[in-house]
Amino acid sequence: MKERLLDYLACPDCGADLELNAASDERGEIMEGRLQCRNCGSTFEIRRGVPRFAALLARSENRTARAFGYEWTHYSELDRNYRQQFIDWIRPVEPDFFSGKAVLEGGCGKGRHTSLAAEFGASDVVAVDLSEAVDAAFDNTRGHENAHIVQGDIHRLPVKRCFDYAFSVGVLHHLPEPESGFRSLVSRIRPGGHVSVWVYGREGNGWIVHLVSPIRRNLTSRMPPGLLDFVSAFATVPLFGATRLVYGPTGGRLLGLDLPYGEYLSYIAPFPFREQRSIVFDHLAAPISHYVKGGELAGWFQHLGLEQVSVERHNQNSWRGFGRIPQVAGG
Repeated sequence: MKERLLDYLACPDCGADLELNAASDERGEIMEGRLQCRNCGSTFEIRRGVPRFAALLARSENRTARAFGYEWTHYSELDRNYRQQFIDWIRPVEPDFFSGKAVLEGGCGKGRHTSLAAEFGASDVVAVDLSEAVDAAFDNTRGHENAHIVQGDIHRLPVKRCFDYAFSVGVLHHLPEPESGFRSLVSRIRPGGHVSVWVYGREGNGWIVHLVSPIRRNLTSRMPPGLLDFVSAFATVPLFGATRLVYGPTGGRLLGLDLPYGEYLSYIAPFPFREQRSIVFDHLAAPISHYVKGGELAGWFQHLGLEQVSVERHNQNSWRGFGRIPQVAGG
C-alpha cells in the first residue's frame, strides 16, 4: 500500500478517515501494518501490501470469491489481447479519457484492467476486489506508482466519494443483486463524473441460461476449484479448435451465413489456449451469474438519474453501459 492511498480510503463502517500504523515498508510500499478508523475505532489489517476490508459474506458470495480467487491467482499472467478487450468493454471511453482522473475499479481480479488504467494516465486507480486475487493484482500492478489494490466488498466500499470515473467489468452479474452493486459503485463518484459497466447479456444467451446455468449452479460451481480447472481444460479443447480452425479464419461467417456465436468466438480466436481455458473456468465457477437484458441495464442508469447514457450490445452476447453523474444544483 502506498501512503497516498489514505487520501481515498474511508472506514466502511462509518465513512470516517483512517489512521495508518505501518509495521514494514518496502520500496515505498507499506507491506504490513494496520488502519484504524478515527471515529469508530474499527481496525483493518494491511497484509502483503494490501489493505484488507473483506467482511463475512453469504455462502454463495464466499464460494464466488473462492472460485475467482483461485482463477486469478492461477491465471495471473497478463495477455497482450487485454488492452483491446478492455477498450471494447468500456466504449465509448477511450484511453485518453483516463488522463488525470481519479479512477475506481469495482472488482479487479488479477489487476489486468487496473494496470491498463494506470498506463492510460489516470492520476490514481483504486481497485477493489473481494477475493484473494488481490495478491496477484498487487504483484501485477506494483510497478505503477498510480495503482492501488484494496481487498473489500463492493457493497461496502472502503473509499470516499471522490472519484472522477468508475468502471466494473464482468463483476456485477455475479452479485446476488447486480443493481445494488451498481448503486454502490456510483455512490463513490463525484458529481459530473462518469461510470462504465459490462455485464453478460440475456439476449443471445438463451441456451446458456436454460442449459449451462443449471449445470453450473448445481454441479460445477460446487466442485473444488482445482478439479474444475482440470475439467475446464478438457472442455477448452473443442472450443480452442473451433476458434482457431473455423471462427478465426472465417470471421464467424461461413458460406455467407453467420455461425453460432460467430462474433464472440471469432473475437476470442486470437487468445491462446491458456486464456481460453480461464474463460471456460470463469463461466463454470460462479454460483451466481445473472444474464441481464439491455432494457434492465438501461434501467439501472435511469433509476439514478444518470445523464448521457449509452447502452450498447457487445459481441451479440453482452452489454456495455456508460453514463454521467449529474452535477449538483448550481454546480
